[in-house]
Amino acid sequence: MAAGFIFATGVENSYPTIRNGTHRVDEMEKCGHYTHWKRDFECVTELGIRFLRYGPPIHRTWLGDGQYDWEFADETFAELKRLRIMPIVDLCHFGVPDWIGNFQNGDFPLLFTRYARDFAARFPWVQLYTPVNEMFICAQFSGRYGWWNEQMTTDQGFVTALKHLVKANVLAMNAILEVRPDALFIQSESSEYFHASSPAAIGRAESLNQQRFLSLDLNYGYRVDSGMYQFLLDNGMTREEYDFFMTNRLRRFCVMGTDYYVTNEHRVYADGHMDASGEIFGYAEITRQYHDRYQMPVMHTETNLNQGPSGREAVDWLWKEWANVLRVRNVGIPVLGFTWYSITDQVDWDSALREDNGHVNPLGLYDLDRNIRPVGECYKQLIQDWSSVLPAQSHCLVLPLDMPEDGEDEEESAPDRLRRLAVRTMRRTATRRDPRPGSGGRSPGSPPGGW
Repeated sequence: MAAGFIFATGVENSYPTIRNGTHRVDEMEKCGHYTHWKRDFECVTELGIRFLRYGPPIHRTWLGDGQYDWEFADETFAELKRLRIMPIVDLCHFGVPDWIGNFQNGDFPLLFTRYARDFAARFPWVQLYTPVNEMFICAQFSGRYGWWNEQMTTDQGFVTALKHLVKANVLAMNAILEVRPDALFIQSESSEYFHASSPAAIGRAESLNQQRFLSLDLNYGYRVDSGMYQFLLDNGMTREEYDFFMTNRLRRFCVMGTDYYVTNEHRVYADGHMDASGEIFGYAEITRQYHDRYQMPVMHTETNLNQGPSGREAVDWLWKEWANVLRVRNVGIPVLGFTWYSITDQVDWDSALREDNGHVNPLGLYDLDRNIRPVGECYKQLIQDWSSVLPAQSHCLVLPLDMPEDGEDEEESAPDRLRRLAVRTMRRTATRRDPRPGSGGRSPGSPPGGW
């Protein structure tokens, strides 16, 4: 079935380590999800939301190569299926299990591939994935800023983490497709911009504005310019590694998820330091830049704002972001969905999870007592108002999804599932094919090789 426009939220499942890897910041634990997960899912349904960014805690689930504790995942995913919530499965969110160490470990990509394949085999009804969340941010915070995991502060630390994260993502997509041939991947990535504060800062800002694309460049096989190629090779990437990324042909299975917060734009100074600039360009302009580069369908995959004393600040931000989504869509960029992240308030986001202070940040649609916030009421009304309007604009701006209620027999064998998916794929291809003679099955103006 076609699911229409995707209104989503998420359960924050970050789990980076700090203090030289000796202390893990587990947001599911801090926000009470391990205790209140059934109520969290009820909150999703109360808002009329059908899609949830969600994943099992990797450090509690993945105990060794091919060794797992699936108990919590089995319980939670069974409940999601019962409630007919489609998960967008977030398999790696800013951290790895202790036995892997951190993102400087070159064994991580191949190990993670097996984890992704085994997850997909255990939960074959799941169709949507974000194998590795915000690869650019994870590499920045772990390898360059010294905040998480390996806590390195070098360009080489950044490039090493980045190449391992993106390779893990690419290999995981291939592995999942072996199990679920109609799987789709939403690359949730931070959409950034760096503003020069003076003419002396222009060079540095321009370099950073090229580096912000690197995770998606490598993931989608987009050839970088000579300056970025030299940057990668100077900081530990080999020609063979770069060539591996350039042979990737998975973009036809992908949606470019763009995350945007008020902290996504930066002011760069001549001495190289940066601070937050606040919202200058905004989501619409920065998303246009990313779409111009990749020509991919887009989903707004994360945003939030502190509710403020009255709750009005978060409500106003929701409407501002929604207006930006409509603007992007109305100028012809295929926007498939929107996400307020997350379903509940979060803890220690004010320090970017660098510190374990126990500060509750009122960013969610519900507070940590699971009482709805004003922004939650606003989002619920927005979904009711717009759900029937957006799909009517174009039948092409929907994804071919196998929603949980469409899920057929629980005991369906793997061969039967593959046959059913093959028949569904052929039917969808037939309905999309241009019937005119000589059309080759592609509508006028459509890009080659995919979307």
